[in-house]
Amino acid sequence: MSLLDRVNSPADIKSLSRDELRTLADEMRERLIDVCSRTGGHIGAGLGVVELTIALHYVFDTPRDHLVWDVGHQGYPHKMLTGRRDRFESLRTEGGLSGFLKRTESEYDTFGAGHAGTAISAGLGMATARDLTGLDFKVVSILGDGALTCGLSYEGLNNAGHSDRDFIVVLNDNEMSIAPNVGAMSKYLGSIQRNSLYNRVREKLGEMLENAPSKLQAVGHLVKRWEESVKNFLTPGVLFEELGLRYFGPIDGHDLDSLIETFTAVRELRTPRIVHVITQKGKGFPAGEHVEKWHALPPNHDPATGKQRKASSANPAYTAVFGKGLAELMEEDARIVAITGAMPSGTGTGIIAKSYPSRFFDVGIAEGHAVTFAAGMATGGIVPVCAIYSTFLQRAYDNVIHDVALQNLHVLFCMDRAGLVGEDGETHMGLYDIPYMLAVPNMTVTAPKDATEMLALLRTGVGHAGPFSVRYPRDAAPDLAPPMREVEPVQYGSWEVLHKGSEIAILAVGTMVRNAVEAAQTLAAEGLDVTVVNCRFLKPHDELTLNALLADHKVLVTVEEGVAINGFGAYIAAIVEKQEPAVRVIAHGVPDRIIYAASRAKQLAQTGLDAAGIAAKVRALHESEAVAG
Repeated sequence: MSLLDRVNSPADIKSLSRDELRTLADEMRERLIDVCSRTGGHIGAGLGVVELTIALHYVFDTPRDHLVWDVGHQGYPHKMLTGRRDRFESLRTEGGLSGFLKRTESEYDTFGAGHAGTAISAGLGMATARDLTGLDFKVVSILGDGALTCGLSYEGLNNAGHSDRDFIVVLNDNEMSIAPNVGAMSKYLGSIQRNSLYNRVREKLGEMLENAPSKLQAVGHLVKRWEESVKNFLTPGVLFEELGLRYFGPIDGHDLDSLIETFTAVRELRTPRIVHVITQKGKGFPAGEHVEKWHALPPNHDPATGKQRKASSANPAYTAVFGKGLAELMEEDARIVAITGAMPSGTGTGIIAKSYPSRFFDVGIAEGHAVTFAAGMATGGIVPVCAIYSTFLQRAYDNVIHDVALQNLHVLFCMDRAGLVGEDGETHMGLYDIPYMLAVPNMTVTAPKDATEMLALLRTGVGHAGPFSVRYPRDAAPDLAPPMREVEPVQYGSWEVLHKGSEIAILAVGTMVRNAVEAAQTLAAEGLDVTVVNCRFLKPHDELTLNALLADHKVLVTVEEGVAINGFGAYIAAIVEKQEPAVRVIAHGVPDRIIYAASRAKQLAQTGLDAAGIAAKVRALHESEAVAG
């Protein structure tokens, strides 16, 4: 039996020798690579924190002591050591282990984490609650994977240093988020890594003062002042200590002896402190380390190469089509720039970083800054395209309203991963952008039925003077899009009637158009002829087409891949109520509940948004209308 197979809780590793702990680390990496080669997952960050995870659970008394992981995919090794090893094969599957941290999954998961930058604020909140209730345990927030490019982390650090509470921050510095880290903080941390002299000087000074006779203690004050001068000379600003956190490091995050000894010493202190750990993202992955493409891998890949064992025969993903199309549009129009938040590969904009480096801006995990930065550029005649996941743009909602919409600035929001996202689960669902964008004044809200229409809407948005949003899914496109030069813009505010029926009309949004057409075909075979409309513009809506529908239909069924509450259906219902109250509007979308990890196809079926579910909804409405009539 392997060492890993004998570990059922952190208590099982505390009796292991250092050599056994190193063997355990090797076994954990092997298991992580093996399982993720079948399930897919965010493998890079987990491989980088194996030794760090072992050391934390070895030194601290978890779950009594709280480990607060930032960016949930750092937590894969943590799951292995906390009673979930036997279930690891179920990672990112329906009913299986979450790909992120989840409080309902384990008492060791002290705070749910799917987005970056939350660990310090949450951890400080836990430490404060502990002190207010008179308890005594340690709180350790493990910050990493680029989270120091996130403004929330700095807010937490500033408050933590001021609080003077017993609180530990571990900075897992791997110089990466998903792509290589950007910005001044990344350069600052790199300079600390290269400067071991300060740490050696400080260590020797500490030894001298501890061993000094009592009559020389007065000299200690002078030595301390000299130490402050030295550290300001040898390190660039000693930012963390100036913020009020005692700084330790940098230390090798793959050296178990150093990690255990450092954490053992740091654990006994009671002031805010930060341990700077240097790790290597993707460490041990045979196909290469520190490469952006190994951040996350699809299911059924070869662990030796990272390539899928069976080549996909599907059309290109919306993401890839978007990136290529935007690059071609930028060739036509020098005003256009692309902005993303640490996601060049995830948003398809990596091609732009290579083709137009001076017009590509990766601002790090800082979505609020990305939006206001775009607004600033828009005041100078630039046309910024913010390529940000739907779930991440939620973090910049105030910026969208206050900095873009209220000033009616020309900024495009291209929201990848809109709708149901499959195995990434509840933390990454793009289900809320339709309601939150519909509520924004001056905002144009659109959703294409396919990749070709996505490019057409992108061209329309570039030509529209004002805020403009396009949402599209994490999925293969249903069509093969032509080059951008062959794509014409969509008429602003227009809908498209795909089939004219009677009595009932399906108003389909984006990805739901093809499913609605298929549902209509099923219903037609049953003798029920329904109208199908492609509502590619959610706001403003097509008044002429809607008026025509109201004239000869009794029921309108809106279908959207987003939450039904306050979505497109509710928006249209309010309009229809004023114009033609006799017409019923039924909103069909994602119900008011959390949607958990499963395949995207399964999620669509579960929410009634596949063709069969749409047909069933319309069929039931028709039957109820017939009975009522």
